Amino acid sequence: MAFNFYMPDIGEGVVEGEIVAWKVKEGDRVTLDQPLVEVMTDKATVELPSPRAGTIVKIHYKDGQICPVGQILVVIDDASAAVSAAPEPAVHDGKPAGKPEHARTAPAPSPTRPTATAAVTASGSGGGAIQVVDATTARARVLATPATRRLARQLGVEIGKVPPTGPHGRVTTEDVRGFRGNGSPPAIARPAPVHAPIAIAKGGDEERIPLRGMRKRIAESMARSKQTAAHFTYVEEIDMTELVAVRERGKSRAAERGVKLNYLPFIVKAVVSGLKKWPQLNASLDEQTQEIVRKKYYHVGIAAQGPNGLVVSVVRDADKRSIFDLSREIDRLGDAVKAGTATREDLTGSTFTITSLGKLGGVLATPIINFPEVAILGVHKIEERPAVRDGQIVARHLMNLSISVDHRLADGWDAAMFVQDVKALLEDPTTMFMEMV
Repeated sequence: MAFNFYMPDIGEGVVEGEIVAWKVKEGDRVTLDQPLVEVMTDKATVELPSPRAGTIVKIHYKDGQICPVGQILVVIDDASAAVSAAPEPAVHDGKPAGKPEHARTAPAPSPTRPTATAAVTASGSGGGAIQVVDATTARARVLATPATRRLARQLGVEIGKVPPTGPHGRVTTEDVRGFRGNGSPPAIARPAPVHAPIAIAKGGDEERIPLRGMRKRIAESMARSKQTAAHFTYVEEIDMTELVAVRERGKSRAAERGVKLNYLPFIVKAVVSGLKKWPQLNASLDEQTQEIVRKKYYHVGIAAQGPNGLVVSVVRDADKRSIFDLSREIDRLGDAVKAGTATREDLTGSTFTITSLGKLGGVLATPIINFPEVAILGVHKIEERPAVRDGQIVARHLMNLSISVDHRLADGWDAAMFVQDVKALLEDPTTMFMEMV
């Protein structure tokens, strides 16, 4: 009998996933736990295994299409399990036809013939265990963030009764407040789009590549950051001569411990020290509750180029790590990104991001904030340049730092003072160790 495999919950707050690549095709025989499909969300990329052994009857979403959580992803004939005889939805541009935009939950199961669903525990592309659990109990899927659910509990509102107005059937805090106020759904007021989609006319010999996968996620993330955060950038020159000497002296000691020592761990340490003095830069704005969230933990994101595009890996609890420990962790994360084995834990939860292109870092850039963080620090190349010291022109190892900051939460003074603190530690590394940052 046909078994409906629904797009499962891959992580808190995830409402949809993009189909990256199917590992099977219609008519294929599959075994239990055989990889079926690679799915990308805004959290991570995961491989979904088959919850049943059987034959692939129908694939509802093609590569590059978006499948909302709770919609039928694939039908498997396992010759035993019975499911409700729901008609196959027609698919147009990755969305079931004939359904309004907000009706994106799984079809309601009949009382006597429960619908089979699935839940996934995933930790990212190639990393961690992905467990598919067959659940045959009835469910009512409500899409809402934890903050919205908390508000509903506080107001005594049964969230399942609140008509959603958010994207893909998501219940928003405004929906909850409106329902609490009059017991009826609030009027739908959708913001106007920033601009209409722009069509590019053909002008000659050209190649057209679908915007999907990691490139699409990067595009969406960058656009959201620029449209939401009020960016400004501050730049300062750093004399790295003393730190260059310290690193040279420490390279052999690091090698004895199997560590390849570079400058990034020192920069991370200096950044953490600065964040402790200027906590408004280690924060986020909770737009739903209108609260500034100052974080007292220091998970430093390292933005670097991966095989499929820009990736931010996360050094957790950077304030509690030594220089050598930071080196090991940064190397581990870099290797995992290159190999495609980085877990969800490796790629989410940063509180402040450092972006560096190493020797390709150039002289200056205006990095885009890793939303919803408050700031991002751009690290540029170190090179010998002439500098004036004590009235003499001498060769020094100089580097520029550029910081982009969300002006909604921090001012120019905050950014400048933060960078000056980072500068002081990098220019005189002995003070870094004295402060035990």
